[in-house]
Amino acid sequence: MSDLDPARVIEALASDPSLQAFVRDGRVETMPAKMSRRRLLLNQVALAFEPGVRYPERDVDDFMRAIHPDHAALRRYMVDQGLLDRADGVYWRTGGTVIA
Repeated sequence: MSDLDPARVIEALASDPSLQAFVRDGRVETMPAKMSRRRLLLNQVALAFEPGVRYPERDVDDFMRAIHPDHAALRRYMVDQGLLDRADGVYWRTGGTVIA
């Protein structure tokens, strides 16, 4: 199974001029209110999930907790935006940018 690395996500967000204002002390402190920026941020998080890999809920929660204080809200945003899907305590990537 692929490792979920929150440090790489935070580094990518902090280096993006349109998203760095939302990162403080190595975490996303606030979610962008503007939907276009929120979508960019969520897409960056989705890139950590390898397409075709199933992730246990515990691993997803630990990963998201390291990114944002309200990990449940972040997980819900990811599902609502069609970036992740879930069933029976397992999550998988269903959208976002695919880097070949």
